[in-house]
Amino acid sequence: MSQTIDDAQVHRGAPTGEPLLHADNLEAGYLPGVNILQGCSLVLHPGELVGIIGPNGAGKSTLLKALFGLVNIRSGTLTLEGQSITNLRADTLVKRGVGFVPQTNNVFPSLTIEENLQMGVYQTPAKFAERVGVVMDLFPELGKRRRQRAGALSGGERQMVAMARALMPEPSVLLLDEPSAGLSPVRQDEAFLRTRRINKTGVSVIIVEQNARRALQICDRAYVLDQGRNAYSGPGRELMNDPKVIELYLGTLATDVDAARATENEG
Repeated sequence: MSQTIDDAQVHRGAPTGEPLLHADNLEAGYLPGVNILQGCSLVLHPGELVGIIGPNGAGKSTLLKALFGLVNIRSGTLTLEGQSITNLRADTLVKRGVGFVPQTNNVFPSLTIEENLQMGVYQTPAKFAERVGVVMDLFPELGKRRRQRAGALSGGERQMVAMARALMPEPSVLLLDEPSAGLSPVRQDEAFLRTRRINKTGVSVIIVEQNARRALQICDRAYVLDQGRNAYSGPGRELMNDPKVIELYLGTLATDVDAARATENEG
């Protein structure tokens, strides 16, 4: 069931002032003449953690890839710090301060952890010595195993390597595509906590997630997409408790929310 959203409500709850990243009315897709994004908009302000949730096929990952130059934007505009970055190449976006962590195939399996991190600054190798210590502080587990090949790591460990590599060039914006996918519940919690920790260092984050409840718990704001369009938006905690959002888009989340409320009431 597709919902429409009033223009005034597209960025509900967003801070005032100039956004760091602004996607306005994007239309994009993979096949000629077929748009997955049907006029999708999003803003990310400095220091924010913004979630993108919605049903399968809503265009969440397509939006993230369009932001990183991996899907052609056919209509609409994309700006970073007020400057157009519409359809710039991914390597150019990295230079401009945008990092991206894909859901799969996100490490170089034949390289060691340290070599993966070196790949993160291949455009500016002189930054490696400066940045590796900062990144290892965020991911101390990797520092102990920096000589180990990434291909021998678990899914959760690979996710850490991918995040760490994306942080090496010191991005101002980090795009995360379903960082909890395929992980055990414990590893999922670690991924969300790690995302929040990265955000608190000053990196503005956009996270696409199927685990909507956990994403909404950590996000400042979130956008709900439906069939490539904005359906709802608002503060994460508010959306998590919105009956319409739960009923239309979050499915079995309703029982999870009821259980969470009961636990909070007991406490």
